Amino acid sequence: MENKLSKIYHDKVKELFAVIMEKEADSIARAAGLMASAIEKDELIHVIGPGGHSNMGTYEMFYRVGGLVPVNAILDPGTLISMGARRSTIIERTPGYGVAVLEAFNVKDGVLIIINAYGINAMCIDVALEGRRRGIPTIGVTSREFAEKVPPDHPARHPSKQNLCDVVDVHVDCHMPFGDAVVDVKEINRSVGPVSTLVNTFVLNLMVMETVEILLKRGIEPPIWVSANVPGGDKINKKFLEKYAGRIRLL
Repeated sequence: MENKLSKIYHDKVKELFAVIMEKEADSIARAAGLMASAIEKDELIHVIGPGGHSNMGTYEMFYRVGGLVPVNAILDPGTLISMGARRSTIIERTPGYGVAVLEAFNVKDGVLIIINAYGINAMCIDVALEGRRRGIPTIGVTSREFAEKVPPDHPARHPSKQNLCDVVDVHVDCHMPFGDAVVDVKEINRSVGPVSTLVNTFVLNLMVMETVEILLKRGIEPPIWVSANVPGGDKINKKFLEKYAGRIRLL
């Protein structure tokens, strides 16, 4: 028997992917242009997912088969769920913390991608504002719908009450609906089936592919990781590791 909840989830995710493809082509192209220019100038693409599961977007961008090589993954222990779930929530709501994290990860140039579908907490707003103060182009992957529906006095909000989508140079809307989980279960008055990670990573991979196309048009060979589990993978990746190991902290 078909699982009705699973079918609803499948259909909802397909709809969201279709909306992203239809509505975000221009913003993805602009984001990719910034990413390609950073690579062309031999600068880094800094990526941060300030808070809990938003970090999974950073993992998806970093040291990833088929992904771009010059990615500086900002995975600070403070917001990692593996270091404590409640701690992660506390840290992402702590004003000023994100500024120190950018300094620790040596974010000085290139482009800064901030991944946070909710787009309201102190850390994600702080890193966006600090990136701008440092003259670094910023890209925000976040949901405008969600942010605009959260009351200004909600404790998760940055003290300025701003939304990530409004303080970045390029906003790519991941179109996560309010509440994140998209399948209602009437029997328990709860929803299941969160989509934030899926829409975030879908957007990010579209940005990577667009970046590759731009680089090829500019006559630049895109630096792409190969799986270490296929023949020849270690040899191909070795040159990248030698070039970036001293520049990318987590390599």
